[in-house]
Amino acid sequence: MINYRREGGPLHTKSYAFAVRIVNMFLHFTDSDWKLQTVYKQILRSGTSISANVHESEFAQSPSDFISKLHIALKEANETMNWLNLLHDTQVLDDKGFESMAADCSEVIALLVSSIKTTKKNNQLK
Repeated sequence: MINYRREGGPLHTKSYAFAVRIVNMFLHFTDSDWKLQTVYKQILRSGTSISANVHESEFAQSPSDFISKLHIALKEANETMNWLNLLHDTQVLDDKGFESMAADCSEVIALLVSSIKTTKKNNQLK
């Protein structure tokens, strides 16, 4: 049985809060930043996809399906971290903004890894 609280478990709550931060960051980019609009759209897509896949996992048909959804979320989180690093290394994101966003992303990644491992262990899956 999948042990996941829809009404606000830590992974649910933190992935959604991170998606909100990504949207707010995206909204703060100005029209003068149009040269990087492809990168901005990529981080918006990957950063919000994490939460979407976590929420989709709530109605997984099996433990394997649940793990699959979380693996997709984990890939999206890893991609998001890449975009955050790129925006930081090109001085689009300042140190403070990057450190805050990267810390939140890392926390979501850690929760995803832990959830995947726990589900595999509890359901004796490889």
